[in-house]
Amino acid sequence: MTIAIGFEGSANKIGIGIIEDGKVLSNVRKTYITPPGQGFLPGQTAKHHQQYILDILDKALEEAKIKPEDIDCLCYTKGPGMAAPLVSVAVVVRTLAQIWKKPIVAVNHCIGHIEMGRLVTGARNPIVLYVSGGNTQVIAYSQKRYRIFGETIDIAVGNCLDRFARVLKVSNDPSPGYNIEQMAKRGKKFIELPYVVKGMDVSFSGILSYIEFSSQLIKEKMCTAEDLCFSLQETVFAMLVETTERAMAHCNADEVLIVGGVGCNVRLQEMMAVMAKERGATVYATDERYCIDNGVMIAQAGWEMFRSGHVTSLEDTWCTQRYRTDEVEVTWRN
Repeated sequence: MTIAIGFEGSANKIGIGIIEDGKVLSNVRKTYITPPGQGFLPGQTAKHHQQYILDILDKALEEAKIKPEDIDCLCYTKGPGMAAPLVSVAVVVRTLAQIWKKPIVAVNHCIGHIEMGRLVTGARNPIVLYVSGGNTQVIAYSQKRYRIFGETIDIAVGNCLDRFARVLKVSNDPSPGYNIEQMAKRGKKFIELPYVVKGMDVSFSGILSYIEFSSQLIKEKMCTAEDLCFSLQETVFAMLVETTERAMAHCNADEVLIVGGVGCNVRLQEMMAVMAKERGATVYATDERYCIDNGVMIAQAGWEMFRSGHVTSLEDTWCTQRYRTDEVEVTWRN
């Protein structure tokens, strides 16, 4: 038996999770929520993580019913993410590793999402659509790497949704993307927006600028905020489904796995399911426990890495804001 504890703090969630040979023992998380219309800044987010990380650690150990001596390795998010929050968590992990005398495994945040998705859903070899506040990628596994088939060339889809939520002064509790999704369900009028797909890549910054300008239509009573939320979702999700389907055709894949915070969106899952059904394929997705950034996904990826021989020396336990998914050698998959 191998027990791994994972620490995640790359953005506005601080999470600690514990896993034992594919069984989730605990998954504790706290979100830094800012006032409506405001995003989260690195320094303030890092202070939030520093304030709560030890309390969350106690809760995770208590929930898992284990002691530090039972743990085989400590796993932390090396990147990508925001520098100050990443470092604030890494410092705690380095300290605990020396106190508990345990090895450390540095984990790529994106691969944490993929491995947790594979574990929870049972997907064998899917095309992965990774959509979150900071990342948008279409991924396939090949020859010991997660290969990026397509990605955003500017901002992530989650960032696009979040920034439009700020324009509308939508609440950040529990998340701006979730509140946009609920508003979109009440939208009735479709407003045509730019549809920007370039080969396998997508672009969202122009759509964001256009819809920010279109928000003037609300004042002119030409449409409602709900109509714009509906139109934005339908447009950006159609772009994502198109590029995902192209990757499936190229790889002759019959599975799609949606991961990342935006992957919780039911409408995205519905649209992907329509495409998959037409291809005779299956869609896999998880709920907010594992879609949204969490510690147990870092534990699961670290568990896989540790069992295949990965250990990070103390002097190499640094963080980076940019850490490509395809930089990591995937030694644990055949």
